[in-house]
Amino acid sequence: MLAIFLKTLPFFAIIGLGYWAGRTKFFSQEATAYLTKFVFYFALSAMLFRFAANLSLVEVLDWPLVGAYLLGTLAIYLLATGIAFLRRLDIPTAAIEAQCAVIGNVGFLGVPMLVLLLGERAIGPVMLVLAVDLIVFSSLIVILITGSRDGRMSFAILRTVGLGLLRNPMIVAISSGLIWSALEIPIPAPLNEFLALLGAAATPGALFAIGASLAAIAAERVQVAAWLSFCKLVLHPAAVAIAALWIIPIDPYSAAVVISAAALPVAGNVYILAQHYGVAPHRASAAILLSTVVSIGTVSAVIAWVGTLT
Repeated sequence: MLAIFLKTLPFFAIIGLGYWAGRTKFFSQEATAYLTKFVFYFALSAMLFRFAANLSLVEVLDWPLVGAYLLGTLAIYLLATGIAFLRRLDIPTAAIEAQCAVIGNVGFLGVPMLVLLLGERAIGPVMLVLAVDLIVFSSLIVILITGSRDGRMSFAILRTVGLGLLRNPMIVAISSGLIWSALEIPIPAPLNEFLALLGAAATPGALFAIGASLAAIAAERVQVAAWLSFCKLVLHPAAVAIAALWIIPIDPYSAAVVISAAALPVAGNVYILAQHYGVAPHRASAAILLSTVVSIGTVSAVIAWVGTLT
């Protein structure tokens, strides 16, 4: 485990550097917002497109893997929702808590870290995990919050969800890359170099942006944050492991990747959604901060464990 910890430490060290820069105001919130936008729309999109363009859809699309990850994730989503209802929370707040319990930082942290630690074969499974999170659960939270406020489902809600997916650069980059691959068009050398150069900025830029953004959020409602962090860092990978190893068995390597992806800390976009809808933003921010700090140890432990599966 020590060897894995030492390999993951540089990733978290860059997050820590970003946190220091944001905390000392060396990096302003405005600067963090622009860095995040650069990574989200340009660097990470270039990385994902280049990865996807060099894969075939047949190799990537693994329905048992999707089923195993979806089953394990849905189990913890329902658990977190049920606990929220027992505490007499309303539907929007319960939806935010459930999102914290299962949506990890796969785009900004998982893609660069897991591909480096587990090898390039991890690209396909990680992309499927990212697609499930974005298409299923990011859509579900919009439907639950908007539908509960309107008191009914409407075409407008579905239209909002659909447009949100079409405008998400990660979805666009992955889809475009797979289409490019399906057409069997070779990537011209100058374009490939351009994508490689731009995509190389995604890893340090994303990690630094995570840290800088953490410096601006408040750690309130620590008890709730501890529960949600426990769900995300312990229960979520455990549920995905049960689903991927025993209920819907998939190959050991793919299982190792999706379990590792499930062990990642709460994603920053949960806070963005909470802030956008005005639903428990401090609760989400505390869960993100606490889970990120604790994950320095837990992610290494999970990756060390899944290494015994392959």
